[in-house]
Amino acid sequence: MAEKYYEMTIAGLTRKLPICKVDDHLDIAAFVIFGDTEMTVAAAEALLKKCPEFDYILTPEAKGIPLGYELSRQSGKKYFVARKGKKLYMEEPFGVEVKSITTVNVQHLYLDKTEADQMKGNRVLIVDDVISTGESLNAVVNLAEEAGAEIVGKAAILAEGDASKRDDIIFLEPLPLFVK
Repeated sequence: MAEKYYEMTIAGLTRKLPICKVDDHLDIAAFVIFGDTEMTVAAAEALLKKCPEFDYILTPEAKGIPLGYELSRQSGKKYFVARKGKKLYMEEPFGVEVKSITTVNVQHLYLDKTEADQMKGNRVLIVDDVISTGESLNAVVNLAEEAGAEIVGKAAILAEGDASKRDDIIFLEPLPLFVK
């Protein structure tokens, strides 16, 4: 059986996204930014035109990292990563739980106190590659709020399913869910 794809144009670039089974009732088109430097650069440029002024960028580990980096490079603003695990170098890490549509188990995201102190009282732009259920986004928002940051925007390359109807996020293109 031939693989199925969903073709879409994002920031002027056309991509064929493989259709992946989530369960017997739902498939998703997998958008993977890893290794797609051309898309990362173009999407960051397009998002920066839509985003408000900010002082820092915060993204969850892992697929948001290339976008966070490129937004940082283009804007000259520092980015931080909400980590999936506590690291030895972290000083007084704190965390929240998250359940994502693309992950089987409940995960945790952590932020280092040193990074939190830098964000405190400053304008933070939260970014990810795709916003779907909003669970990962909410976890990062909770971390930023606990750090004392002023969240000025929540941005993603794609808004999947009902997320595309939200008016509190910034995104480049809607991505449909494939309900069976």
